[in-house]
Amino acid sequence: MNSPEKKQVLNAGCGVAGTGRVASVFPPALWNEVRLDIEPEIQPDILGSFADMRGMVEDACFDALYSSHSIEHLYAHEVIPAFREFLRVLKPDGFALVTCPDLAAIARQLLDEGAEGIAYQSPAGPIRPIDMLYGHSQSIGAGHIAMAHNTGFTAARLGRVALASGFAEVRVIEGANFDLWALLLGPQASLEKIAPSITGPEIAGLVAATGLSTAEAGTGERRV
Repeated sequence: MNSPEKKQVLNAGCGVAGTGRVASVFPPALWNEVRLDIEPEIQPDILGSFADMRGMVEDACFDALYSSHSIEHLYAHEVIPAFREFLRVLKPDGFALVTCPDLAAIARQLLDEGAEGIAYQSPAGPIRPIDMLYGHSQSIGAGHIAMAHNTGFTAARLGRVALASGFAEVRVIEGANFDLWALLLGPQASLEKIAPSITGPEIAGLVAATGLSTAEAGTGERRV
């Protein structure tokens, strides 16, 4: 049961429960997790697509939104509408924490080791550049078509689309595992208040990163 004293985080594209991803970033002592996903078999709290949460999630009702390896499943034309939905469901002082595959890092691995060279081992088995680009081949082959990747992000693109969607400031860093991490701040968000409430090795890097603000949107400048 949700505690009224805790802040609320929406896990958008949550996947299977109990993986520990959210708890490793949003300490359960401080946060209640609400799970949203398009796949009914994983029994999310809210069933539907985060590309359009109207009718499912009210305006300004979450303190934070977390999206881990979900936005790459969108089609390109859905990205900005989805990010606008992220902003809509957040309180004015809320924030979104987004992580996804890093096209630049994957491209380097592909050139060095080939499309099918093993990049790393995951709980789902070996992961190759072709899996990171197009979606986990074994999962898709098993019938989980929603696991396909339909778009991709560099640090510059991720920052640009977040700002174009209305976020006031965006901080993007390259992760250690062929991934990007981005902190998206609402119009009244305070980094000083956010930082103590989330944890993990990437958080310190995001807090220290140079932010790209709305005033700089459209310049194409990468600020990491």
